[in-house]
Amino acid sequence: MSALGQREAAEIREEWLGRLLSALPADRPAAEAAISELYRLIGLGPPRFHWVPSPVTALTTVPPGVRLRPSEAVERLAEWPVPNRLRALRTRLCLDLDAQARRVDRGLYQHIHGRVRILLERSFNGSLGMVLRAAHDPRERLASIWYDALGISWIANYDALRRVAGLVLTREQERRFDLWATLAGSCGWWWPREQVCVVSERPVAVRIEVRAGDGEVCLHCADGPAVRYADGWEVHAWHGTRVPSWVIDDPSVERITRESNVEVRRCAIERIGWASYVDQAGLRLLTTAPDPGNPGSELRLYDMREDTRVLLAVNGSVERDGHRRRYGLTVPGFLDDPIAAAGWTYGLSAQQYSLLVRRT
Repeated sequence: MSALGQREAAEIREEWLGRLLSALPADRPAAEAAISELYRLIGLGPPRFHWVPSPVTALTTVPPGVRLRPSEAVERLAEWPVPNRLRALRTRLCLDLDAQARRVDRGLYQHIHGRVRILLERSFNGSLGMVLRAAHDPRERLASIWYDALGISWIANYDALRRVAGLVLTREQERRFDLWATLAGSCGWWWPREQVCVVSERPVAVRIEVRAGDGEVCLHCADGPAVRYADGWEVHAWHGTRVPSWVIDDPSVERITRESNVEVRRCAIERIGWASYVDQAGLRLLTTAPDPGNPGSELRLYDMREDTRVLLAVNGSVERDGHRRRYGLTVPGFLDDPIAAAGWTYGLSAQQYSLLVRRT
């Protein structure tokens, strides 16, 4: 496969990533025209459109003038007839395009699948997918099958195949594919019922970080919400983990101590800084040892609480700013040797860890 083909595929991936993370106002005429045509393709007339400023508003309000049947409740979205019919329409299109894709170069096909589709799926899960999950009641079953149809990864995949690998579409396939592509690039999520379609605007701000190596992105903002919508709904995130606003805005040892979620607690400590947290929390240093997996660095083992200790270490890899990040790991309270504690985090014994050439 040529370097030109790889470069073109990467450019298309970035193009669709930009659409995923866009904070521009929706193109309402384009979105409404595409949705109306999809309705026509499943035998329904154009719906009435109800635009909302955010997904959480879409899921918590009833469109004016609409009397919802119990089967149309948000928590039963997986059973709604219109999304299921539209999803079937999309599935048939994908099967047709897959049949056409068997004729393209296999090496380029596999490259596009891995470097376009898979990376965009991961970026979605670490960014706007997190927002979608936050909008739903955590007790609900997320109707992922419908939301998958609205994703960009499958659209970007076929777009790259036709633009880079020579995938040939019929005129009708092209027209139907462009309807989904238009929607993916013109508005937020949408929830179709027979008479009315609720459509969300896109966020007004999105803050991300790019993970080193492959260009995958995740939500992250150290000084405010990572995502904000026009109605004030916000989602805070720390390096791809959704957190309560206090983790970003006002972390404290007291709040960390009260927090039951281990991941939230870890993020809050990282927000303060492990060294500062150790000092503020008054953790007792038990012992230190040179890190055999990271020459020149030191392992420090602290007593944290009953049955828990903290191992403070230095990352084996250099961060994007050229520094090595100091981080902490909670380990069982029975470990009293820093090297044994470091080995435990890798599933190794102290002796096995000591033989590592270099940890990453």
